[in-house]
Amino acid sequence: MQYESDALAPEPTIIYEDTDVLVINKPEGWMVHEDGKETSTPIIVDWFLRRAPEASGVGESAYAKDGTALNRSGVVHRLDRETSGILVLAKNQGAHKFLKQQFKDRNVQKEYRAFVYGRIHDRWGTINRPIGRSTKDHRLRSAMKGAKGQLRDAVTDFERIGMGEYNGESFSYLKLLPKTGRTHQLRVHLRAIDRPIVNDGLYGAYVLSKSNNLGMNRMALHAHVLELTLPNGQNERFIAPVPQVFEEAAERIVDDSAQ
Repeated sequence: MQYESDALAPEPTIIYEDTDVLVINKPEGWMVHEDGKETSTPIIVDWFLRRAPEASGVGESAYAKDGTALNRSGVVHRLDRETSGILVLAKNQGAHKFLKQQFKDRNVQKEYRAFVYGRIHDRWGTINRPIGRSTKDHRLRSAMKGAKGQLRDAVTDFERIGMGEYNGESFSYLKLLPKTGRTHQLRVHLRAIDRPIVNDGLYGAYVLSKSNNLGMNRMALHAHVLELTLPNGQNERFIAPVPQVFEEAAERIVDDSAQ
């Protein structure tokens, strides 16, 4: 069943729904599930269960550090709170298991859009850097020399869409194709090559505090396309339209990528 755009934006927009799954365009600023901390941030799981109460308890058990059970009903994969875009939710345990295995086997194709600080001179490229923990901040991951803990392989392909200047500062517009699904992978990889995502408060704070930030007031990362097989056996390609603020930011860049 297909839906028109939700008139209640910035609530989630339903892209596709059947008896097994709900596919949405998650707005920036929404958490996918609770994390055990007090917050007034809207939560996707709460919204999902109001729409599909039969999905309560679907998925895997999870607990906060203090042992409190976390409600992650329907959650197959996650997007950071500051990231918008395609998110798939499972309505039953069979669908959850089926979809989770696809992500584990890396059979899901993902495409993101992002603006980064500085110039990316290569039109195409690959960032192949294992990710561990930051030695400076326990909240952060790191793909730089000296990362601690278990290092997990992580690969991101990219294509430069545009490059240029806005008010005398350089920016690049990228298509990002993660081949693995590590926590914060895109943010960590772009930080590792000193091209953090615009308005990334965790990995780009050293830049954004002195930048014009391309006139944007949100983190410039959007999950644009997701390709996978649904539990009903259909292969699908879902698209979350690039946000208007991204279109406007792209127009601000004086494009000199051909030079």
